[in-house]
Amino acid sequence: MTFSFEIIHRSSENSARLGRIHTSHGHVDTPAFMPVGTQATVKSLTPEELRDLGVQIVLANTYHLYLRPGHDVISKLGGLHRFMHWDGPILTDSGGYQVFSLAKLREISERGVTFQSHLDGSRHLLTPEKAIEIQEALDSDIMMCLDECTPYPATAADARESLTLSIDWARRCKESRKKNSGSLFGIVQGGMFQDLRAQGVGALTGMGFDGYALGGLSVGEPKDAMLDICAFTLPLLPELLPRYVMGVGAPEDLVELVSLGTDMFDCVIPTRNARNGQLFIRTGTLNICNARYRDDERAVEADCSCYTCRNYSRAYLRHLFMAKEILVHRLNTIHNIHYFMTLMRKMREAIREGKFALFKREFYAQRSG
Repeated sequence: MTFSFEIIHRSSENSARLGRIHTSHGHVDTPAFMPVGTQATVKSLTPEELRDLGVQIVLANTYHLYLRPGHDVISKLGGLHRFMHWDGPILTDSGGYQVFSLAKLREISERGVTFQSHLDGSRHLLTPEKAIEIQEALDSDIMMCLDECTPYPATAADARESLTLSIDWARRCKESRKKNSGSLFGIVQGGMFQDLRAQGVGALTGMGFDGYALGGLSVGEPKDAMLDICAFTLPLLPELLPRYVMGVGAPEDLVELVSLGTDMFDCVIPTRNARNGQLFIRTGTLNICNARYRDDERAVEADCSCYTCRNYSRAYLRHLFMAKEILVHRLNTIHNIHYFMTLMRKMREAIREGKFALFKREFYAQRSG
């Protein structure tokens, strides 16, 4: 099956919409949250556990898989789905953000970005053509264009230069595709400048991608600035194609951005915070290392149906965390992924039932109570 997207229902209260992405590896109900499986694994969980938690699509990363074990190895072994034993849809990030955040040294030019590996210091050149070559070898369902992640803060001149480069790289990504399978999303940059974001949308939509993402967010900017630039840019994107806000994942941000019409999200928050002992609950977060949970026999969340809450106490999770036992990473991650999948499912139900505004009020009432 070729890639397609359908809008099933639109909210009459705001810009939230219920949709479905179709790929050759199954469908994805939107709005959707993608757990991050950077190195072909969502840390500490098996694919079967992800399915049981309601995960439909995962994100893997071009930069990391290119460096280790190598896209040629994965291709030889049957592609990324077979390699990681995940038969559902996979989105691969192009690696631009990881070069921005992880590379020891990097030099950006019109040709691409030369960087030193954070693993061994070896030098590599990542071009738009190479980013597509790697992603096609991985055989992902959704590929992302190589872009330059505009840092924050950035001057208007620097943001304009970064946008110009990202637009040129997007064109080259599209032109370098060799396979007809899968899909390719363009990434809109432009920093915190509305005119540049609008310019980016105009240039990318003129090229005709399968979906569009907003990049350069969650890079240190104030939350209000992030929401403002999304509120401005999202309505400019094609209505009948998926809209993806990259790297944003705090529960409050998901709720706000769904109401603005976002269809897709990814973030390391549920998995990384789980490994650091932070668990998400209706009223906010719970830090399991707190001494108050030393003899607390309650579950993390009283009415949570996840495996962790059905079987283990806060006291036990705290004990595992303080003892640095690996099991706590799994149990905490199971709970946090369950929380995020439940949040997205409830938002989809609220949109379908025409009750998203009510859902949003109740969501914030619980967090303030």
